[in-house]
Amino acid sequence: MSIDTDTSQPRSVREIYSAGVQALIHPGWAEDFPWLVQGTTTRGAPGRELDLGLFSGGSAESVVHKNWGRLLAVTAMTAAVHARQVHEAEVRYHGPSRAGLRLVESCDGHGTDQAGILLTVSVADCVPIFLVAPESRMVAVLHAGWRGAAAGILERGLELVRARAGATVELHVHMGPSICGSCYEVGPEVFAALGQRVPRGPSPIDLRRVLAGRALAAGVFPRHLTVSSHCTRCTESGLFSHRGGDLGRQVAYVGVRP
Repeated sequence: MSIDTDTSQPRSVREIYSAGVQALIHPGWAEDFPWLVQGTTTRGAPGRELDLGLFSGGSAESVVHKNWGRLLAVTAMTAAVHARQVHEAEVRYHGPSRAGLRLVESCDGHGTDQAGILLTVSVADCVPIFLVAPESRMVAVLHAGWRGAAAGILERGLELVRARAGATVELHVHMGPSICGSCYEVGPEVFAALGQRVPRGPSPIDLRRVLAGRALAAGVFPRHLTVSSHCTRCTESGLFSHRGGDLGRQVAYVGVRP
């Protein structure tokens, strides 16, 4: 396990690979929260890719649905919730759910305090954000591209968790595997939309660090805030990358064990 120890800033975490789920999991959370199911799936082996993209046009639909069934089986969860993502800031709460994969109305975030429900977002460069309130076992997962970040997806997710778990709850927040600040070059309009200093031309931006700053501004304690060191584009993580030309998608998931 590789974790920074400076408690004044968000900690950098390199998730560990779980072969059974074929996913990258937060090592500290796996140790501290045994009741939690959390991770980001990887692309799998060549020719047997674990593509979970329901709307990206990658693998055949039958293959993708089979992969979803496998994800539910290996995580031992009863139900999975997913939606078409629209790069906005809608976050939905989910109560008791029927078994199997359930597609809900378009949104970019999900929260629950119900055991057995696997909340999921698909990613392939965008930032998956995991929120955990340990005392109440309220959890959420968010899909944050730059448009969603600018629209306030993180803040909406924090509002939902605090509304149900309590305004003074100590939240744990993790910015998961995504494209890094060296690989993600964007135009000046993106910097402007995110409230950053605007460069003269296209420049790289570290979206995870921008979101981490927003989390701190929203009252998340630095000791409870972590940022993945995995990049979907340039590290040996076995992850799909939209900018790398992939149509496949990995899934970031979180839930409370039944």
